[in-house]
Formats: sequence, structure tokens, C-alpha cells
Amino acid sequence: MSISTHILDTSAGRPATRVDARLCRFEFDAWTQLALAQTDSDGRIRALLPAETRMLPGLYRISFFTGAYFAALQQETLYPVIDITFTVREGEQHYHIPLLLSANGFTTYRGT
Repeated sequence: MSISTHILDTSAGRPATRVDARLCRFEFDAWTQLALAQTDSDGRIRALLPAETRMLPGLYRISFFTGAYFAALQQETLYPVIDITFTVREGEQHYHIPLLLSANGFTTYRGT
């Protein structure tokens, strides 16, 4: 079981590189951090969930720290942190959570 992501900067027409992302799981009324990673030169984090971590059913959240990305481009952003919360279901093997990003908007969907 795995979780991956891909960030595309739609306003620039290129991958969003060096964006930090934190993966958490909701446990016992609180969020527990599972991983912290950074997008590569293609805007991807191919394995956000560490291999030794078992993906249990429940609520997960990826926090994308986009403020530093836009600051490096000398752009202001309305969304310095984007949280995407999703449900992991029993029997699913892979979750790919893409993020389409601009300084003043974003969208996401379940990818393959």
C-alpha cells in the first residue's frame, strides 16, 4: 500500500519543485505525523508513506507548504498551506493525490 502525490503549477505550466508535504493520519482524536517529504524535480513524491508504515483504513491528510514555493518565485499566495484530507478504505492498494496549483487557487482529485 502506498500514497504518492504530484504537484503541477498550472499558472507557470510546470511541476512545482521543492514543495514540502506532511502526511498525517487521524488517530484517537488527533493528527499523527507519518512522514515529511519534498517534491522532486518533476513535482512528485513517489512514496509519501514510508515503506515500513502500514496503511490502515481511516482519515489521512497531506499538508502542502506552498508559501515557500511561491516566495522563491517572488509571488504572493492566498494559500501558504493547502490541506487535503481523504479517506483510506480497506483493501485499497494505492492512493495518488495530485495537486493542481496556482498562487490564488488549487484543485485536486484522485489520480492513478
